[in-house]
Amino acid sequence: MNKIDIILVGNPNVGKSTLFNTLTGLKQHTGNWTGKTVEFAKGNMEYKNHSLNFIDLPGTYSLNSYSKEEEVTNDYIESNNYDLIVVVLDAITINRGLILALDVLKKNNKVIICVNLIDEAIKKGIYINFNKLSKTLEVPVIPISAKNKKGIDNLLDKIINFESKKNSVNYNEFNIVNIVKENVKYTQSVYDEKTSKMDKVLTSKLTGIPIMIALLFFILWITIYLSNFPSNWLFNFFNYLENILEKILSTLRFSSLVSNLLIQGIYKTVTWVISVMLPPMIIFFPLFTLLEDYGLLPRISFNMDHLFSKCNTCGKQCLTMLMGFGCNAVGVTNARIIESKKEKIIAILTNVFVPCNGRFPTIIAMISIFFVSVNNMFLASSLSALLLTLIIIFSIIITLLVSKILSKFLFKNYKSTFILELPQYRKPNILSVITHAIFDRTLFILGKAISISVPAGIIIYLFANLYIGDTNLLNFLAIKLNSIGNFIGIDGMIILAFLLGFPANEIVIPILLMGYLKTGNLIEYNNLETLKNILVNNNWNLLTAINFVILCLFHFPCSTTFITIKKELKSNYWSIISLFLPLIIGIILCLITKTLWQLFL
Repeated sequence: MNKIDIILVGNPNVGKSTLFNTLTGLKQHTGNWTGKTVEFAKGNMEYKNHSLNFIDLPGTYSLNSYSKEEEVTNDYIESNNYDLIVVVLDAITINRGLILALDVLKKNNKVIICVNLIDEAIKKGIYINFNKLSKTLEVPVIPISAKNKKGIDNLLDKIINFESKKNSVNYNEFNIVNIVKENVKYTQSVYDEKTSKMDKVLTSKLTGIPIMIALLFFILWITIYLSNFPSNWLFNFFNYLENILEKILSTLRFSSLVSNLLIQGIYKTVTWVISVMLPPMIIFFPLFTLLEDYGLLPRISFNMDHLFSKCNTCGKQCLTMLMGFGCNAVGVTNARIIESKKEKIIAILTNVFVPCNGRFPTIIAMISIFFVSVNNMFLASSLSALLLTLIIIFSIIITLLVSKILSKFLFKNYKSTFILELPQYRKPNILSVITHAIFDRTLFILGKAISISVPAGIIIYLFANLYIGDTNLLNFLAIKLNSIGNFIGIDGMIILAFLLGFPANEIVIPILLMGYLKTGNLIEYNNLETLKNILVNNNWNLLTAINFVILCLFHFPCSTTFITIKKELKSNYWSIISLFLPLIIGIILCLITKTLWQLFL
């Protein structure tokens, strides 16, 4: 079987990843370039007795090596470690894509140009003479629609039958404007009336941010309302399975120590994380991906850019912040899109300020118990989503303030530029959205959380079952921390719960319950009223709840996020700052609320 190695090159948002997924299906994996933090994807397929190996290079606008994406793409093209380059262009913005295509052709003539989104281009009155363009550039030019799988076989036939030949043209003499003028016909404005009207609303200074907030509320409300049902089902299923596992271990005559460690330690911790994290992620990530695919996220970034600019950062930080709502580790990873070292570090250090999927259930529980007393589930979820939206807005304000401070005092000599592209509005591919949201995001994040929860379950179980005198280690340490806790308006058990919750934010409340009830194992609460009674019986009041929520927002990142920060920044200095910066902010805010509480209440 003949083997062909192909690299895919293209601008961001041209459908390169869609083409890659269409070609390789699930036969793919991702990784990082050696010595780089830029991610690539690799996959393969078989076609007409040929083994085709594809590498999806990072999206870039040129090969000038200003950013890591450009540097990686340029280095790989110059390495000549491949058989063929497929340059993917967007038919709607072909003029911009041709700049990159010419950059590639100047370096290598083993090129096929693939023009994607031809069906959408036709709808917008854009007609491209592909035969003439192919003769002009002296390389194959193939029209496709990756989403609808049109033209894919033609592209594959060109790949397996490609013959490299020396081109007679000098690509340095080409003028992009003339190429487009001679080969592309526009029967209407590319920036059509519908797009123009939508952008006037969605990017308006008057309506842009309110619409953005409304979208956030809507997504949070759907997530809160719908995730209750599968979460309860999972809890019930795992409780049922727990009884079966206990019987199996008993039949196999495991010792009580080993059995308890496996069930009460590892099993309960892992299943708690799954029950708490999985339902909201399955709902949140597809909704978020829909906004991303439709083209709304760049508009949100555009709306926020002027706020971040005042803090001497850029709108791309908003995109990383949005990713942080699902998982802060993912938000940190997505800071790779920021070219400036200064702005990338600021984005990474402040990403933990927005509540991730692991903290949402905890914050929502506190809101429902102490701030929303409504029996109607629809109304309660609406009010909870509203308060959660306000809490998120507060976290964004803190993000902006801290970004301003960091930029002014730590990076005052750094300067950067920011180019933001507003892509065309596109109808999302629902199957692609679900696949990407579940396999690339949900299961990836859940897998990391589970791997960390296993050793965490062992440690937590030991803390609850090792005794100093007549007090277990958990309560012994909580008593020692009480003086610090009381100073900032909480108690020692809350501090200890956050410390032991370092592996995963989801287990903070179970640790609290284990400590307050002295059960010796993680437990789940059957309903919010039960949880409220436990907390109130342990001297919780409104101030305790407020400061607990503050610390949920502002405390050290979880272990997964911290490891990701260390990996991305490759700096012990900044990694240590990432641990203490949010914690210091949380303590200051707790002291402020405690002072106000004492003065006015």
